[in-house]
Amino acid sequence: MGIIESIILGIIEGLTEFLPVSSTGHLILVSTLLGIKQTEAHKTFEVAIQLGSILAVVFLYREKLFSSLELWKRLIIAFIPTGTLGFLLYKIIKSLFDPFIVVFMLVIGGVFFILVELFYKKEPHHFKNVESIPYYTAFAIGFFQSFAMIPGTSRSGASIIGGLLMGLDRRTAAEFSFLLAVPTMFIATGYDVFKHHEEFNLDNWVNLLVGFITAFIFAIISIKFLLRFISTHSFIPFGIYRIAVGILFYWVVLR
Repeated sequence: MGIIESIILGIIEGLTEFLPVSSTGHLILVSTLLGIKQTEAHKTFEVAIQLGSILAVVFLYREKLFSSLELWKRLIIAFIPTGTLGFLLYKIIKSLFDPFIVVFMLVIGGVFFILVELFYKKEPHHFKNVESIPYYTAFAIGFFQSFAMIPGTSRSGASIIGGLLMGLDRRTAAEFSFLLAVPTMFIATGYDVFKHHEEFNLDNWVNLLVGFITAFIFAIISIKFLLRFISTHSFIPFGIYRIAVGILFYWVVLR
């Protein structure tokens, strides 16, 4: 893999990390199209460049993250299900990085988004900011997020669906999903790089740095786009997109 491929994957990661379409799934699919094999080093690259996207959240939400203890209490509680299951099932999760699994989960997740939105009703009692989310609601959202350990599910998509089902409005569900990515992905990335750092040579680290910076830039663009989009639209277009991409990729590449 060269610099160009690292830039392409960094763009894909940055644009898709916070959209409910599965960044890991898109990275696996695009890597397949580019002819890049899913070696342990490349799997770690796909996970590690997500740190660039997470730093985009830290940059955009730095005031809340560095000043709100109440927010951090909720983020830590929400992280518990994913952190526990991720540690216990690490080897199984890594074995699921497969294009067929990604395609299947893209389609299933798309159907879920459409169904949830069709039954979603915006009511006055919905929580309007992330600091007011009850602890049990935060834990439930974290439980939903844990399903995203299956590639193609989408971490942001799973946690947003969980937020909508637990009574959050669309913006609050999206913002809590962004913020929950900070502890989740920092720990997941650090653990993955620690486990496989010996597999990286100088070229790998250069590619990682390029992908990291690219992901950071495009994640900022993606976050701002999503918040503007959901102010006037539902998540149904993302559900349709997921289904279309899954079917198209299967038909063109995997069939």
